[in-house]
Amino acid sequence: MAGSAVTADDRVAPGEDTTTGDAVAEAVDRVGGMLEGIFTTVRETVGRTGALLDAVAAAGRRPTRTDLARLQPLLRGQLARHTGLVSGSGFVAAPGLLADVPAWLEWWQPGPDGRAVPMLLDLDPTTSAYSDYTHWDWYTLPRGTGRRAVSGPYVDYLCTDEYTLTLAAPVLVAGAFAGVAAADVYLRHFEDAVGPALRRIPAPAYLVNPRGRVAASNSALRLAGSLARDLDVAAARGELLLHPCGEIPLTLVTHRS
Repeated sequence: MAGSAVTADDRVAPGEDTTTGDAVAEAVDRVGGMLEGIFTTVRETVGRTGALLDAVAAAGRRPTRTDLARLQPLLRGQLARHTGLVSGSGFVAAPGLLADVPAWLEWWQPGPDGRAVPMLLDLDPTTSAYSDYTHWDWYTLPRGTGRRAVSGPYVDYLCTDEYTLTLAAPVLVAGAFAGVAAADVYLRHFEDAVGPALRRIPAPAYLVNPRGRVAASNSALRLAGSLARDLDVAAARGELLLHPCGEIPLTLVTHRS
Protein backbone atom coordinates (compact mmCIF):
# COMPACT_ATOMS: atom_id res chain seq x y z
CA MET A 1 0.00 0.00 0.00
CA ALA A 2 1.34 3.42 -0.91
CA GLY A 3 2.95 5.28 1.97
CA SER A 4 3.57 2.21 4.16
CA ALA A 5 7.20 1.42 5.07
CA VAL A 6 8.51 -2.13 4.93
CA THR A 7 10.92 -2.83 7.76
CA ALA A 8 13.05 -5.84 8.70
CA ASP A 9 10.36 -6.81 11.19
CA ASP A 10 7.80 -7.12 8.38
CA ARG A 11 9.97 -9.56 6.39
CA VAL A 12 10.81 -12.31 8.86
CA ALA A 13 12.18 -15.31 6.94
CA PRO A 14 12.40 -18.95 8.02
CA GLY A 15 15.77 -20.06 9.37
CA GLU A 16 16.47 -22.13 6.22
CA ASP A 17 15.70 -19.30 3.78
CA THR A 18 18.64 -18.83 1.39
CA THR A 19 18.36 -15.05 1.29
CA THR A 20 18.38 -14.86 5.08
CA GLY A 21 21.29 -17.28 5.29
CA ASP A 22 23.37 -15.24 2.87
CA ALA A 23 22.61 -12.01 4.70
CA VAL A 24 23.46 -13.60 8.05
CA ALA A 25 26.77 -14.90 6.70
CA GLU A 26 27.60 -11.44 5.36
CA ALA A 27 26.81 -9.81 8.72
CA VAL A 28 28.87 -12.37 10.65
CA ASP A 29 31.82 -11.81 8.31
CA ARG A 30 31.47 -8.05 8.59
CA VAL A 31 31.35 -8.02 12.40
CA GLY A 32 34.07 -10.63 12.81
CA GLY A 33 36.45 -9.01 10.34
CA MET A 34 36.04 -5.51 11.75
CA LEU A 35 36.45 -6.49 15.39
CA GLU A 36 39.34 -8.86 14.65
CA GLY A 37 41.09 -5.85 13.17
CA ILE A 38 40.62 -3.95 16.42
CA PHE A 39 41.68 -6.96 18.49
CA THR A 40 44.87 -7.03 16.41
CA THR A 41 45.49 -3.53 17.76
CA VAL A 42 44.78 -4.73 21.30
CA ARG A 43 47.21 -7.61 20.83
CA GLU A 44 49.88 -5.10 19.79
CA THR A 45 49.35 -3.26 23.05
CA VAL A 46 49.45 -6.53 25.02
CA GLY A 47 52.76 -7.52 23.43
CA ARG A 48 54.45 -4.15 23.74
CA THR A 49 53.28 -3.61 27.33
CA GLY A 50 54.28 -7.12 28.40
CA ALA A 51 57.75 -6.71 26.92
CA LEU A 52 58.16 -3.32 28.60
CA LEU A 53 57.07 -4.63 32.01
CA ASP A 54 59.28 -7.71 31.65
CA ALA A 55 62.29 -5.48 30.97
CA VAL A 56 61.55 -3.33 34.01
CA ALA A 57 61.19 -6.42 36.21
CA ALA A 58 64.51 -7.78 34.86
CA ALA A 59 66.12 -4.51 35.98
CA GLY A 60 65.01 -5.25 39.52
CA ARG A 61 62.50 -2.46 39.98
CA ARG A 62 58.79 -1.66 39.72
CA PRO A 63 57.41 0.22 36.72
CA THR A 64 56.35 3.86 36.82
CA ARG A 65 54.27 6.19 34.65
CA THR A 66 57.45 7.18 32.86
CA ASP A 67 57.93 3.60 31.74
CA LEU A 68 54.36 3.37 30.42
CA ALA A 69 54.83 6.66 28.55
CA ARG A 70 57.00 4.67 26.14
CA LEU A 71 53.76 3.20 24.78
CA GLN A 72 52.63 6.58 23.47
CA PRO A 73 53.95 6.32 19.88
CA LEU A 74 52.26 2.93 19.51
CA LEU A 75 48.93 4.18 20.85
CA ARG A 76 48.95 7.32 18.71
CA GLY A 77 49.66 5.21 15.65
CA GLN A 78 46.77 2.88 16.46
CA LEU A 79 44.33 5.77 16.65
CA ALA A 80 45.57 7.13 13.33
CA ARG A 81 45.15 3.70 11.74
CA HIS A 82 41.56 3.35 12.98
CA THR A 83 40.36 6.93 12.47
CA GLY A 84 36.58 7.14 12.69
CA LEU A 85 36.17 3.84 14.50
CA VAL A 86 38.46 3.48 17.54
CA SER A 87 37.81 6.24 20.08
CA GLY A 88 40.48 5.31 22.62
CA SER A 89 43.41 2.93 23.06
CA GLY A 90 45.79 2.08 25.85
CA PHE A 91 46.81 0.08 28.89
CA VAL A 92 45.02 0.07 32.25
CA ALA A 93 47.35 -0.88 35.08
CA ALA A 94 46.25 -3.14 37.89
CA PRO A 95 46.13 -1.14 41.15
CA GLY A 96 49.47 -1.39 42.92
CA LEU A 97 51.42 -2.24 39.77
CA LEU A 98 53.20 1.11 39.54
CA ALA A 99 55.66 2.46 42.07
CA ASP A 100 54.69 6.13 41.77
CA VAL A 101 50.87 6.10 41.72
CA PRO A 102 48.20 3.72 43.12
CA ALA A 103 46.38 3.41 39.75
CA TRP A 104 46.91 4.57 36.19
CA LEU A 105 45.54 4.51 32.65
CA GLU A 106 48.03 5.10 29.85
CA TRP A 107 45.16 6.05 27.58
CA TRP A 108 44.99 8.10 24.39
CA GLN A 109 42.04 9.31 22.35
CA PRO A 110 41.39 11.58 19.35
CA GLY A 111 41.26 15.28 20.23
CA PRO A 112 38.92 17.86 18.68
CA ASP A 113 41.30 18.32 15.74
CA GLY A 114 41.71 14.57 15.23
CA ARG A 115 45.20 14.38 16.73
CA ALA A 116 45.75 11.92 19.58
CA VAL A 117 45.77 13.38 23.08
CA PRO A 118 46.24 11.73 26.47
CA MET A 119 43.20 11.10 28.66
CA LEU A 120 43.85 12.72 32.03
CA LEU A 121 41.61 11.24 34.70
CA ASP A 122 40.92 11.98 38.32
CA LEU A 123 41.66 8.65 40.01
CA ASP A 124 41.62 10.07 43.54
CA PRO A 125 38.91 8.17 45.48
CA THR A 126 38.32 11.23 47.67
CA THR A 127 37.28 13.39 44.71
CA SER A 128 36.04 11.00 41.99
CA ALA A 129 33.11 8.60 42.17
CA TYR A 130 34.59 6.63 39.27
CA SER A 131 38.16 6.25 40.51
CA ASP A 132 37.84 2.48 41.00
CA TYR A 133 37.86 0.98 37.52
CA THR A 134 38.33 -2.61 38.70
CA HIS A 135 34.57 -3.37 38.74
CA TRP A 136 33.96 -2.57 35.06
CA ASP A 137 33.33 -5.57 32.78
CA TRP A 138 36.18 -4.59 30.45
CA TYR A 139 38.53 -5.11 33.41
CA THR A 140 36.91 -7.96 35.34
CA LEU A 141 36.28 -10.24 32.35
CA PRO A 142 39.90 -10.39 31.08
CA ARG A 143 41.19 -10.59 34.65
CA GLY A 144 38.78 -13.37 35.61
CA THR A 145 38.91 -15.46 32.44
CA GLY A 146 42.40 -14.77 31.12
CA ARG A 147 40.82 -14.22 27.72
CA ARG A 148 39.87 -11.30 25.52
CA ALA A 149 36.43 -9.78 25.94
CA VAL A 150 33.94 -7.40 24.38
CA SER A 151 32.07 -5.39 27.00
CA GLY A 152 29.14 -3.05 26.59
CA PRO A 153 27.54 -1.10 25.28
CA TYR A 154 27.67 0.97 28.45
CA VAL A 155 27.88 4.65 29.32
CA ASP A 156 31.60 5.31 29.82
CA TYR A 157 31.40 7.59 32.86
CA LEU A 158 35.10 7.05 33.50
CA CYS A 159 36.34 8.63 30.26
CA THR A 160 33.87 10.08 27.76
CA ASP A 161 30.22 9.83 28.95
CA GLU A 162 29.48 8.15 25.58
CA TYR A 163 27.80 4.82 24.90
CA THR A 164 30.81 2.61 24.24
CA LEU A 165 32.01 -0.89 23.41
CA THR A 166 35.38 -1.89 24.84
CA LEU A 167 37.58 -4.66 23.44
CA ALA A 168 40.09 -5.80 26.05
CA ALA A 169 42.67 -8.50 26.76
CA PRO A 170 44.76 -9.31 29.83
CA VAL A 171 48.44 -8.38 30.16
CA LEU A 172 50.49 -10.87 32.17
CA VAL A 173 53.96 -10.50 33.66
CA ALA A 174 55.61 -13.74 34.79
CA GLY A 175 52.15 -15.30 34.70
CA ALA A 176 50.61 -12.67 37.00
CA PHE A 177 47.86 -10.28 35.96
CA ALA A 178 49.27 -6.77 35.42
CA GLY A 179 46.29 -5.02 33.83
CA VAL A 180 44.41 -4.89 30.55
CA ALA A 181 45.14 -3.61 27.08
CA ALA A 182 42.02 -2.21 25.48
CA ALA A 183 40.44 -0.20 22.69
CA ASP A 184 37.15 1.70 22.80
CA VAL A 185 34.60 2.02 20.01
CA TYR A 186 31.74 4.48 20.36
CA LEU A 187 28.44 2.65 19.94
CA ARG A 188 27.32 5.11 17.26
CA HIS A 189 30.43 4.32 15.21
CA PHE A 190 29.90 0.57 15.66
CA GLU A 191 26.26 0.83 14.58
CA ASP A 192 27.28 2.87 11.52
CA ALA A 193 29.79 0.16 10.59
CA VAL A 194 27.61 -2.94 11.06
CA GLY A 195 24.12 -1.46 10.65
CA PRO A 196 23.92 -1.86 6.84
CA ALA A 197 24.77 -5.57 7.05
CA LEU A 198 22.25 -6.14 9.85
CA ARG A 199 19.51 -4.32 7.93
CA ARG A 200 19.99 -6.66 4.97
CA ILE A 201 18.82 -9.57 7.15
CA PRO A 202 15.08 -9.95 6.44
CA ALA A 203 14.24 -10.82 10.05
CA PRO A 204 14.81 -9.32 13.49
CA ALA A 205 18.53 -9.67 14.20
CA TYR A 206 20.88 -8.34 16.87
CA LEU A 207 24.36 -8.83 18.26
CA VAL A 208 24.86 -9.79 21.91
CA ASN A 209 27.91 -10.20 24.11
CA PRO A 210 28.31 -13.25 26.42
CA ARG A 211 26.23 -11.50 29.11
CA GLY A 212 23.34 -10.97 26.69
CA ARG A 213 23.87 -7.24 26.28
CA VAL A 214 22.72 -6.07 22.83
CA ALA A 215 25.50 -4.29 20.92
CA ALA A 216 23.61 -3.51 17.70
CA SER A 217 20.22 -4.38 16.23
CA ASN A 218 18.06 -4.06 13.13
CA SER A 219 14.83 -4.21 15.11
CA ALA A 220 12.92 -2.29 17.75
CA LEU A 221 12.35 -5.66 19.43
CA ARG A 222 15.87 -5.40 20.86
CA LEU A 223 17.49 -2.00 21.20
CA ALA A 224 21.22 -1.54 21.61
CA GLY A 225 22.09 -1.55 25.30
CA SER A 226 19.15 -3.73 26.32
CA LEU A 227 19.59 -7.15 27.91
CA ALA A 228 18.44 -10.29 26.06
CA ARG A 229 17.78 -13.11 28.51
CA ASP A 230 17.40 -16.89 28.09
CA LEU A 231 18.60 -16.95 24.50
CA ASP A 232 19.77 -20.56 24.78
CA VAL A 233 16.31 -21.59 25.97
CA ALA A 234 14.60 -19.76 23.10
CA ALA A 235 17.05 -21.31 20.63
CA ALA A 236 16.31 -24.78 22.01
CA ARG A 237 12.61 -24.15 21.40
CA GLY A 238 13.37 -23.22 17.79
CA GLU A 239 12.30 -19.61 18.20
CA LEU A 240 15.62 -18.12 17.19
CA LEU A 241 19.06 -19.00 15.82
CA LEU A 242 22.45 -18.22 17.37
CA HIS A 243 25.33 -17.45 14.99
CA PRO A 244 28.82 -17.12 16.54
CA CYS A 245 30.97 -14.39 14.99
CA GLY A 246 34.03 -16.58 14.57
CA GLU A 247 36.36 -16.22 17.55
CA ILE A 248 34.91 -12.81 18.46
CA PRO A 249 32.98 -12.96 21.76
CA LEU A 250 29.77 -11.72 20.13
CA THR A 251 26.81 -13.73 18.83
CA LEU A 252 24.39 -12.76 16.09
CA VAL A 253 20.82 -13.68 17.06
CA THR A 254 18.12 -14.05 14.38
CA HIS A 255 14.43 -14.76 14.91
CA ARG A 256 12.61 -17.51 13.06
CA SER A 257 9.06 -17.27 11.79
